[in-house]
Amino acid sequence: MIYDVAPEPRPEEPAPPEPLMSRTFALTMLAAFAYFLLVGAMIPVVPRYVKHELGGNGLDVGLAVGAFAVSAALLRPWIGRMGDIYGRRVLVMGGGAIAGASLLLYTWASALPLLIGARLLTGIGEAAFFTGVMTANQDLAPDHRRGEATSYFSVSVYGGLAAGPAIGEALLRATSFTTVFVVFGLCGLLASLLGLGTPVGSKVPRDQLPDRGILHRSAVGPGVILALGLVPLVAFGAFLPLYGDQVGMDDVGPVFAVYAGLILTIRIVAARVPDAVGWRRTSAAALTGATIGMMILGLWQSAAAVWLGAVILALGMSLLYPALFSAVMGVTPETERSHAVGTFTLFFDLSSGLGAALVGAVVSVTNERVGFVTAGACAAIGLVALSLLWHRVGARRTAGERAGHPAPGVGPVDPGIEPAAADAS
Repeated sequence: MIYDVAPEPRPEEPAPPEPLMSRTFALTMLAAFAYFLLVGAMIPVVPRYVKHELGGNGLDVGLAVGAFAVSAALLRPWIGRMGDIYGRRVLVMGGGAIAGASLLLYTWASALPLLIGARLLTGIGEAAFFTGVMTANQDLAPDHRRGEATSYFSVSVYGGLAAGPAIGEALLRATSFTTVFVVFGLCGLLASLLGLGTPVGSKVPRDQLPDRGILHRSAVGPGVILALGLVPLVAFGAFLPLYGDQVGMDDVGPVFAVYAGLILTIRIVAARVPDAVGWRRTSAAALTGATIGMMILGLWQSAAAVWLGAVILALGMSLLYPALFSAVMGVTPETERSHAVGTFTLFFDLSSGLGAALVGAVVSVTNERVGFVTAGACAAIGLVALSLLWHRVGARRTAGERAGHPAPGVGPVDPGIEPAAADAS
């Protein structure tokens, strides 16, 4: 007897992964590289201009350099809200154009107040461009690949910041300050032009945006952790050149080169780590690396310690930002992303300013080694803050489930781990 038997259901084939490296994604990376060449080139050039062309002293140099960060920090959250209202493309194109035009104004800055005014304008461009391009990067990324997208994108940012100073110095030696300002001003205008390919993203009428205050809550917790975790980087960059003389290293340039090379390599090779193992575990590993690296520098006085500390620090710094940024984006509605990006990146500026002041004050009354240990302690405090944030999220999730509904603002950001969420407020 023959029976009709229903066929075995064929297992569904896994869906192909959503594309990430699209033409538009590549354009945003290219725009970021062009822009951050400009930013990197000004790191050594502006101090030289103040000293040699304007006859300024150390305080004058500090005022000119710091003006850029002041305007950027003050405007980031407000500009972020503008990105949610008018779209990301406006920020990218407008920010690149403002920054590029401000460098052209440097050529007419015959006195320190004029240069400071132009630097304030550069900071406005920075706040707009970086907020817009980072938000566009997340608009283009699939939900489960946000950390990977951030890692790849940060290669463009870090690459520009790493190459800019060397190119700026070389061009200055071969030509003049005016030529340098014009060439890198055109880089800003090129970044603006490339911004034509930036997706507009969501646009929400002003009266329909929820009132989140000046700072977006989802970015504050991760932002604080980021600021603490970046203090070792600030200390490493500012005081290693001075410390190198004490351990018989006349030139610490190779150390910085290896450090930068490791950062770029890890962000490419390990781009999927934050998405694969979760932002909490990745952040904890990064902060641990930063702590250990700085403690080695501070507690072991030798050239070998400098190399070992730099390598371990690079292992930590390479994935801290992608991990924490993916945590923020994982719980932020698309219509509020620019505001959250503006808030999160604000903590870069706070870490650079307050972190440098803290470590500098410690070094001024002790020495560089104690400064390194202090920076490592900041990263360790970041680990504690990360733990507190995670337990708070778990408590909110539990309270929400007991009440029969999820805690407000809690969404999945850490696949496969419970509690897999963070409001990060």
